[in-house]
Amino acid sequence: MHELSLCQSIVELIEEQSSVQAFEKVTRVCLEIGALSCVEPEALAFGFDLSTRGSVAEGATLDIVNIPATAWCFGCNRTVDIAQRGDDCPLCSSARLHVTGGEELRVKELEVV
Repeated sequence: MHELSLCQSIVELIEEQSSVQAFEKVTRVCLEIGALSCVEPEALAFGFDLSTRGSVAEGATLDIVNIPATAWCFGCNRTVDIAQRGDDCPLCSSARLHVTGGEELRVKELEVV
């Protein structure tokens, strides 16, 4: 489960920002997770609770924003939604797609006191 390792990295980032920005407590963390990021939101939420124990983010609410997978189609010159890598364009059936979204895993917002 690599989600636990990701959670530990997120907590390290939060702790670092706590020192830089001088906040003492995080009450909410908002993460963006792309459909192609290979991250299971449920496993990440479980790992988050474990990883935040004893940190400034202990007890913080975790909000997850799911980002859909998108690609640019060279066949019809449009951005299209895709379900997974290797999909053909749902509009023109072209296989010439370039992924443009859905690989994200980022801390979008922190609510702090």
